[in-house]
Amino acid sequence: MEVSRDWLDVATLKEATGVQRLIAGRVEVLDRLGPINRIAGADVSMKWRDSYGPVHAAIAPLDGQAATATAIPPFPYVPGYLGFREVPVLRLAWERLTVKPDLLIVDGLGQAHPRRAGIASHFGVAVDVPTIGCAKSLLCGEVAGEVGPYPGDRAPIVHKGEVVGIALRMRARAAPIYITIGHRISLASAVDWVLRLSDGRRLPPPIRLAHDAANAARRAFDARS
Repeated sequence: MEVSRDWLDVATLKEATGVQRLIAGRVEVLDRLGPINRIAGADVSMKWRDSYGPVHAAIAPLDGQAATATAIPPFPYVPGYLGFREVPVLRLAWERLTVKPDLLIVDGLGQAHPRRAGIASHFGVAVDVPTIGCAKSLLCGEVAGEVGPYPGDRAPIVHKGEVVGIALRMRARAAPIYITIGHRISLASAVDWVLRLSDGRRLPPPIRLAHDAANAARRAFDARS
């Protein structure tokens, strides 16, 4: 599928808001999954509080070498609009993968977003790949009830009366993580896949691999600068 330039390059917040609403309308919340033979994580790294500097993106398969990319993003850091800053660089990394993953776990939110278009949804729609949002904090909504103390315990995330994700305990005594639909997957399946991938730590392996690869790309860039 051809990626619309408008999904990656906007000039104003008003334009970005309109594009997010368009993306939200294209998010598929039911399973449209083929055979899942390759799973990867996606994450970005940047200097703390640097709103205009380079973004270092990584897509890290569980069974292969990570692809990375570094670029000056076309959009500054604005809460709620991270997709326009991070998705263009993630797409560069995506294009460098010889074999594309069948399922992507994105460090960030999907539908748990004021306009239902967090980075996991933004990227999933842009490249038409099944994506799951896996985040360490919430941008909007509240956890309805208590998350039990044991791995696998969960509670819904509700925003404006709508369930937009699941707060999921991955490890006893660790804070929950927040699982959301990105694109082409149901919430139940998203939670199931994250639990299947669990190795007893708070974050699933695809996220940790992508995090390490993105940080390595940033350090390598800094060493050359």
